[in-house]
Amino acid sequence: MTDRPTGRPTGRPTGRPTDGSGFASASLPRHLARGAVGFGALIGAFALIPVVGPVALLLLPVGVVALRGCPTCWAIGLLETVSRGRVQRSCEDGHCTLTTGRPG
Repeated sequence: MTDRPTGRPTGRPTGRPTDGSGFASASLPRHLARGAVGFGALIGAFALIPVVGPVALLLLPVGVVALRGCPTCWAIGLLETVSRGRVQRSCEDGHCTLTTGRPG
């Protein structure tokens, strides 16, 4: 049996730092550093082709791993990292709602 997200809370701790999709980082500076490495590697892979040839394409996997899949995945992770703890999703009887983490 797989542990796929179904939108329903299981009540089991996941051990992950967030309840999001798993793209968030532990801190905003860490996420921004990953973005700098990832985007720098992707840009460098194509920008360095005239200088070093196809060997520059070896930077592509570095960029993909640093961005956790793609630039959109990194952007989703940035939103999750920034909003962590501020917006909570709760589902009950098949109905999900978003609430802010602030009391009141």
